[in-house]
Amino acid sequence: MSSLVAAASALRGAYPEREEERLSRLDEMAERLAGGVTRRWRAHRSGLELVPGRVDLHAAGMAAASEADLRAAAAGLRVSLREGPFADAAVARCFALVRESAERTIGQRHYDVQLMGGFALLHGMVAEMETGEGKTLSATLPAAAAALAGVPVHVVTVNDYLARRDAEAMGAVYRALGLSVGLVVSGMEPAARRAAYACDVTYCTNKEVAFDYLKDRITLGGRPSRLSLLLERLSDAPSRVERLIHRGLHFAIVDEADSVLVDEARTPLIIADRRDASEEVELYRTALALAGELEAGRDFAVDERERQLRILEAGSRHLAELAAAHAGILAGRRRREELVRQALTALHLFHRDQHYLVGEDRVKIIDEYTGRVMPDRSWEQGLHQMLEVKEGVALTARQETRARISYQRFFRRYLRLAGMTGTASEVAAELQAIYRLPVVRIPTHRPLCRSDQGERVLPTTDARWDAIVERIRELHAVGRPVLVGTRSLAASETLSLRLHAAKLPHQVLNARQDREEAEIVARAGQRGRITVATNMAGRGTDILLGPGVAELGGLHVIATERHEARRIDRQLFGRAGRQGDPGSYEAIVSLEDELFAVHAGPLERRLVDAALRRPGLAERGVSLALSRCQRAAERRHARVRHDLLKRDRDLDAMLAFSGRPE
Repeated sequence: MSSLVAAASALRGAYPEREEERLSRLDEMAERLAGGVTRRWRAHRSGLELVPGRVDLHAAGMAAASEADLRAAAAGLRVSLREGPFADAAVARCFALVRESAERTIGQRHYDVQLMGGFALLHGMVAEMETGEGKTLSATLPAAAAALAGVPVHVVTVNDYLARRDAEAMGAVYRALGLSVGLVVSGMEPAARRAAYACDVTYCTNKEVAFDYLKDRITLGGRPSRLSLLLERLSDAPSRVERLIHRGLHFAIVDEADSVLVDEARTPLIIADRRDASEEVELYRTALALAGELEAGRDFAVDERERQLRILEAGSRHLAELAAAHAGILAGRRRREELVRQALTALHLFHRDQHYLVGEDRVKIIDEYTGRVMPDRSWEQGLHQMLEVKEGVALTARQETRARISYQRFFRRYLRLAGMTGTASEVAAELQAIYRLPVVRIPTHRPLCRSDQGERVLPTTDARWDAIVERIRELHAVGRPVLVGTRSLAASETLSLRLHAAKLPHQVLNARQDREEAEIVARAGQRGRITVATNMAGRGTDILLGPGVAELGGLHVIATERHEARRIDRQLFGRAGRQGDPGSYEAIVSLEDELFAVHAGPLERRLVDAALRRPGLAERGVSLALSRCQRAAERRHARVRHDLLKRDRDLDAMLAFSGRPE
């Protein structure tokens, strides 16, 4: 942390950020292999278990202090923290001050485990904290400590609702210490953003903070030296620095770190100019019509596992024949096949109510990990327009890239980075290799009372839905609330129809109801409540049990499919049994689910066949096969993220050579 304070001080007035370190593939492999050792060593050496005791040494003095005394203590910490490294004694005093401030202003007092989580964040780790353990309050500790040291802090969340909620809920804690709090959400003007980033602590979303950085890159026209920027400010001419939105990348605390740093890392962020695409409507229609004439297996091959499609030699000849009537725009083989390949992709690899939904005369992308709509995003290279023509909605303008960056490269440019989430263990090696972020698990405030009721595997999708409806009926009959997680919007609506037929009252939460998300999730723990949700469920919102529900066994969670990432399953299961409440979970899946259909190899299929011939081993054998499919999917997604990072680096090198901004 001392290097961060020193760097922020030395670079004040310019644009502080970390120079990107280019690791070789061998170095990255070494980082991954060393990740587990490093993680255990850092957790052991960090002394997390000693933090509460050190903080408690200052508790009596803080409790007896007046409001003026607390402000004076904060002012004193500003001086001492800027003089050198963050010593344990200074951190303990600062944490005690923040804890006292939180109790007086918002009526919340940090638990010991939150003090431990805050210490881990301050020292550049990912704190893995169970659902409901209070990550939002934990973040005030390192944020206030860094801000008092003169280091600007960005607390990064996954959506505008959470950024606004957390800034409003925690703002009083900071202001009582003489710190300013800013908020950046979508729709704000540059001047308002600039003012928000000028605050000591700024709450923002990953999308907004990264896009604002890209806008600054365009303003700067590259990566000018600190000296040139400082000289520019001294001249009479207008300075580029005055038009910047950020004041550098100092310290980021990333909430839902696995979602932002891993899941979101599969898609680059792009700022583009729009150009009229109306003249291309007929071209897209023709490409879709030609694609509809081609036959899978004969003319083209689909790789569901890799989400890729290629035109075969026979298909190339067939396409040339079909295109003869469209001479001119489809005369060239390369352009013709690329257009038709995009059309085939739109027809066979992107499905309505799974990858996107149609509303307000628009095609809106659905994030497959969170289940949320991403209205401001679009697919590249004409694919989005192809889908719009496919669905018969208004055509949006095509985009020409002006600047782009991946989340991986963006967040690695912070001088200091930390994260918190409930599910990081599965990607700990990747977080270590890509971001140099060790993961440390924080114990729970109260013992977990969450029971695992196993997994049932049914042969068909229909059998799976029948079993789920019957299980819900059983639980509803005794008054237990049930949260059912589905992988897609379409699946949630399929289950809803079956529940209606069974006369079981329920609430559906998917991308169509994302505005009511927090309210729906908050009520999911009430007696007799049935909530069907895509895997957006619970992000940032606690499910509190209603009166008498704990005596019934608490919230019961049902997963209707395994996700391609084990973390997403664990996020869903983590909605039950929060903060020592009773709760339980189970999975009811089928062999026709996408995970098995797409990712099962010959070994997994033989394993399932063998298990089904021996009834006593069927459930165990099929679960093992599904687990292998899940790990295969995780490896594929990790490879996609690595390839994106490599392409991003290569493109950056090319643009740097040409003198253009990234």
